[in-house]
Amino acid sequence: MESRGNFGSKLGIVLATAGSAVGLGNVWRFPFMVGQNGGAAFIVVYLGCILLLGIPGMVSEFIVGRHSQTNAARAYASFTHNRAWGLVGILGILTSSIILGFYAVVAGWCLHYLGASVMGHLKGDNTYVLQYFQTFSSDPVKPAMLGVAFVFVTHFIVVRGVRNGIEKASKLLMPLLFILLLIIVVASCSLPDAMKGVEFLLKPDFSKLNSRVFLEALGQAFFSLSLGTACLCTYASYFSRDTRLWHSAGQIALVDFLIAVLSGLMIFPAAFSVGVQPDSGPSLIFITLPNVFQQAFAFMPSLGYVISIMFYALLVFAALTSTISMHEIGTAFFTEELGLRRSHAAWVITVCCSILAVFCSLSVGQSEIQLFGRPLMDFCDYVTAQVMLPLGALLTSILVGWLASRSVVRNEFTNYETSSAKAYYPFYMFCVRYIVPVCILLILMHQFGII
Repeated sequence: MESRGNFGSKLGIVLATAGSAVGLGNVWRFPFMVGQNGGAAFIVVYLGCILLLGIPGMVSEFIVGRHSQTNAARAYASFTHNRAWGLVGILGILTSSIILGFYAVVAGWCLHYLGASVMGHLKGDNTYVLQYFQTFSSDPVKPAMLGVAFVFVTHFIVVRGVRNGIEKASKLLMPLLFILLLIIVVASCSLPDAMKGVEFLLKPDFSKLNSRVFLEALGQAFFSLSLGTACLCTYASYFSRDTRLWHSAGQIALVDFLIAVLSGLMIFPAAFSVGVQPDSGPSLIFITLPNVFQQAFAFMPSLGYVISIMFYALLVFAALTSTISMHEIGTAFFTEELGLRRSHAAWVITVCCSILAVFCSLSVGQSEIQLFGRPLMDFCDYVTAQVMLPLGALLTSILVGWLASRSVVRNEFTNYETSSAKAYYPFYMFCVRYIVPVCILLILMHQFGII
């Protein structure tokens, strides 16, 4: 079996792990969640959820992964010397592979829209843009091919290993993502009436807070940081022993939060400038925004053309940083459990996820491709987000908070009492034993309509 890789620098750890969390959920889901839940007040609650749920949840997965220094399935099994807990790792591997299959389809859409922006095909009124998306997404061939192509691009990064593949790609993609985001933010905030959008995003109106906003913020914090996918556990298995887990989790959460807020600053000023409602929903990036950019920069069409290209390039980079981490989880498992060469293990994931991507793509336009009464793509999204992710994270919090050796958990958290983070250990343990499980149960009950 090939020797395990590891990250070569602290910057590589933060960028790669933040890249796994930063994705379309930040650039797309966060802005429309803010729009639907009252703007800045939602962001304040969301930040609190990151501190109470996100960071402790991340650290728990880090502890399991770094202590075991192996793939997710074996890591969970060895953490308590009970092989049954390996099923939690298997759940995470299966979850991430399913997500990669349908996520690649959406990433392929972003890739297509990047090309369409370059070719100038997104010019027209709202009806034209809507029809353009509907025609493309229901095509039986092109979206499927682009989804598979995205899986293959991911494959050729992952197969190069941790340091030469994942870390190098993250050091390139994450700064590019930041630069593109900042450029579009500046352009968007310079538009007429853009400050209305900035005020909506940054000036909280706490009168809009209610139980639903709190639960939506909890869910967004949970999904945004990739809790429950076994990604954080797998990446932590490549951390060095001197990596400070609490500090790294804080830095990653900060990067994730900043990109989410910057995404809001990119979208809302432009939307308010042309009178588009900020709660347009999931159709925002493929139906609403092409027309928003076109109208907002009508005074300088060439600038609107460049901004559109940059926006979809940003989405492609954000999607790729996430698909890399999802692919790596399964690749690590097959490399270590079956003794396969890394390249062969990567092909197992690539082929399986490509097949799933094809069927998910076909299900968008062909109603007969369903599972339990839902189009396959919707079913994959539903079962992973509503069931598998929360279940994996809940079991991890129970394992680390209640069942694992206290000395093992404390030693990993404090780097054997050498880290200044040891002062936060009591707070961490309180969160992981009580706050995190309760939050996840609330998320589950909210998603199933119980509360």
